[in-house]
Amino acid sequence: MAGTRASLSISTPNESWLQAQIDSGEFASRSEVVNDLIRKAREKDREAEYIRTKLLASEKSLEEHGWVKETPNEMLDGFKERARHDGKI
Repeated sequence: MAGTRASLSISTPNESWLQAQIDSGEFASRSEVVNDLIRKAREKDREAEYIRTKLLASEKSLEEHGWVKETPNEMLDGFKERARHDGKI
C-alpha cells in the first residue's frame, strides 16, 4: 500500500509496545501497527458519531412527542399487530 512517509517521536513504553506487536507476528512493521491503530481510532470515531446522532434524534423526538406511555409488552403487541397487518407474520 502506497502512503505518505512520516517521522514520529514515540515514547520508550510505546516503542516497547510497538515492538512487542511486531515480535508477536501479528504485524510485520511499525507502519502496520500505527495504521491499524489509526483505523481503529477512526472506526471508534464513526461509532461515537453514530451514537451521538441517535441520541440527538432521541432528544428531539422526546421534545416533540414526550415520553412513551406504553409498557414494553404493549409496544411489542403493537409491533406484532402492524407486522400482521403488513403481512410480514
